[in-house]
Amino acid sequence: MRKSDQYIEIPDFALVVLIGSTGSGKSTFAAKHFRPTEVISSDRCRGLVSDDETDQSVTGDAFDLVREIAGKRLKNRKLTVIDATNVRAADRKSWIELARRWHALPVAIVIDPGIDICIERNQLRPDRPFGGEIVRRMVSEIRRGQRGLEGEGFRQVWKLTSAEDVDAVTLTRVPLWTDKRTDHGPFDIIGDVHGCADELQEMLTKLGYEIIWSNADGTRNVAVSHPQGRKAVFVGDLVDRGPNSPDVLRIAMSMQADGTGHVVQGNHDRKLERWLAGRKVTIAHGLQQTIDQLQAESEEFRKGLPKFLSSLRSHVWLDQGRLAVAHAGLKAEMIGRGSGAVREFALFGETTGEIDEFGLPVRADWAANYRGDTTVVYGHTPLLKADWVNNTICIDTGCVFGGKLTALRWPEKELVEVAADKVWSEPLRPLAAPRSDTSAQAEADQLLDIKDVSGRRWIDTELRGRIVVAEENASAALEVMSRFALAPHWLAYLPPTMSPSETSEAEGWLERPEEAFAHFRERNVTEVICEEKHMGSRAVIALCRSAAVAQMRFGIAGDESGAIWTRTGRSFFSDIATTEGLLARLRDAVGTTRLWDELGSDWLLFDAEIMPWSAKANSLIENQYAPVATSSAAGLAAAIDALIRAGARTNEIAALRERFAERARRAGLYGKAWAPYVWPVSGIEDLKVAPFHLLASEGRVWFDQDHVWHMSLADRLAEAANGVVTRTAWHQVALADDAACADAIRWWEDLTAKGGEGMVVKPRDFVSRGPKGLIQPALKVRGREYLRIIYGPEYDAPDNLMRLRQRGLGGKRALALREFALGHEALKRFVAREPLRRVHECVFAVLALESEPIDPRL
Repeated sequence: MRKSDQYIEIPDFALVVLIGSTGSGKSTFAAKHFRPTEVISSDRCRGLVSDDETDQSVTGDAFDLVREIAGKRLKNRKLTVIDATNVRAADRKSWIELARRWHALPVAIVIDPGIDICIERNQLRPDRPFGGEIVRRMVSEIRRGQRGLEGEGFRQVWKLTSAEDVDAVTLTRVPLWTDKRTDHGPFDIIGDVHGCADELQEMLTKLGYEIIWSNADGTRNVAVSHPQGRKAVFVGDLVDRGPNSPDVLRIAMSMQADGTGHVVQGNHDRKLERWLAGRKVTIAHGLQQTIDQLQAESEEFRKGLPKFLSSLRSHVWLDQGRLAVAHAGLKAEMIGRGSGAVREFALFGETTGEIDEFGLPVRADWAANYRGDTTVVYGHTPLLKADWVNNTICIDTGCVFGGKLTALRWPEKELVEVAADKVWSEPLRPLAAPRSDTSAQAEADQLLDIKDVSGRRWIDTELRGRIVVAEENASAALEVMSRFALAPHWLAYLPPTMSPSETSEAEGWLERPEEAFAHFRERNVTEVICEEKHMGSRAVIALCRSAAVAQMRFGIAGDESGAIWTRTGRSFFSDIATTEGLLARLRDAVGTTRLWDELGSDWLLFDAEIMPWSAKANSLIENQYAPVATSSAAGLAAAIDALIRAGARTNEIAALRERFAERARRAGLYGKAWAPYVWPVSGIEDLKVAPFHLLASEGRVWFDQDHVWHMSLADRLAEAANGVVTRTAWHQVALADDAACADAIRWWEDLTAKGGEGMVVKPRDFVSRGPKGLIQPALKVRGREYLRIIYGPEYDAPDNLMRLRQRGLGGKRALALREFALGHEALKRFVAREPLRRVHECVFAVLALESEPIDPRL
């Protein structure tokens, strides 16, 4: 307890409880030293629930509100100040419990300027007609209870016992001891050493550290540094079981003192600290060896140990919050916080309450449920090799048990290993196999939590920053994903929507290439690729070299060697035989082109079109388009026949007859428009695949290659595929070259005149940015007759064209960019082997955004 301090230093994350009678000046003090958003006033909350800050009848509701707001702030790791009298221990108990719930340090500030001053201040306030007796009772109770504040659970207690003290206070905030976010390293995180000093020195040398030993006045000293300024971080358990715990301690103590290392406390380190302090501990698990080794050390060395060991913290939070190191791990809601629960979890992890056949506690697999963005590196549980699970990694590889000493280089995420010199201690139970070898990561990913995709979501993407997914959109996508989609393990990508070009003003046209070229030219794009737009169905193809590769890389159980899915994540074909047959043909083509070896990957992910359109859209043609064509032809023929017969009696309907004849002509064109895209499919031989993007392969997302590279690769596959892969015609166009642009326009006109759908115009660079940010990855320019299918038989009548030219493209354009960024983010996470939930949230978001109210004809 501190008395009458003028300099108050509090943690920057804490629950600060002001204690003082009415009139003591708590609110004035809070307003002076804290932000308005940090202070939660009981009076203010009374006003919020009753419009009267002095209405004592709503005190219960007001404090419910205070607790709710405080809880939300603490959940989000925000300093919170409770401005209430907090006179009784019973009143303060709930704040201690709330602080513990969110692992915040509870801090008490007692404001006691004197009874007379409090009474005088109340008399000056018309809304406080309190008599002096109330103030005296409050102050008396505060003074009686203030000696027990630390016993109640407050980690800091500050007392201001005069008005002068209150006025003179300087309040500063300091980071928690665990908060080292401003330290960016780079770091070398070293697993449990357990007294293996030789292996530790070999590891430090391998990592590039310089170790200099010296002796002064008979005292053994060491200095460790790295020429590139790297820092070591020890995950704890420096001592016990191994041959030379004193030297391990010397190295760690020296590095922490010199600022070249951080050390977190392990359970063995804490046990040694307690033994040194004379506390009752059980001498087991190697502690006796450490005690015996310390007996041979100098008194000066032994005297320095208690201070060092007691200075060790539960964990360190580093590199702007990207990295946390704790001995046994840490849940996301504990990182960068302080409480007894945080320390116990960091030291021992979590157990199930069961005992295994070796008489040791069974550990709960907290990492399987980890959802944090911060990477957690830990040890404590020895494994045969380091193990990544859900953005966490255990690097205790049992050096003292004859295994290895492992270090993780950060931010490189590279593992470095040093073999143990020998088995220094026999383990009570065999070292566990890495969970990745026993499919624990796959098991952790098998069950997707609805909370990972439901509600309003914010997804950070590399290409377009934060993308918001509305709750109602997520709800719409949930049914599709849960009822119709493939297993989410396959769905590493869903293609984005594509916007059409700006509307053409040319007579009789809705879309033409000139507008697409102008769009990109205005955004400083110098070259575009014009690709034939096949009239098929969009498909994503996951092609694996074998079923074993599919099981290993995609986590699929079964004999599937790949998958083919639509833009909504559904299986492209209704039967597995067709899927596997087509994949086999594609696998042969990839083998012929030697792409497996060239790309260094046993799996490939393609974006493609599959023809014919009728393979997927036959029911759409039969049930929607064909009936329109048939009924139009019949209805208009009957109308024209009637008009011809009527024309025999009068010439006044000639114009009307001509108009209906024109309508019949357009209806006839409509009935023929889809003919080039329809043919019978009786087997694999009748299908055509047109790949145009290689999306990803092992270790690589191919968005960094331009479209010339992608189309050249597609051409190679078409040459090698014996017919199943069809070539996509494409042209490279320099937008400053008028002749090249004119040639591309003529090619498009010829293509669409022969029944082709149109073309897609893309900047040569797969990802292009202009003065205003990300540029549309592609614009589609559709031909006249294809647009007739989309907009109806008479869309190009002058009146209809005038109306259609008013179509708004802003929403479609924004949607295309968001979905493009989400698709890239999903692939990036998949290639980086991030947890399935992290990939799936991006894919799910693409599908969710598709439910936005945008004209589907665009």
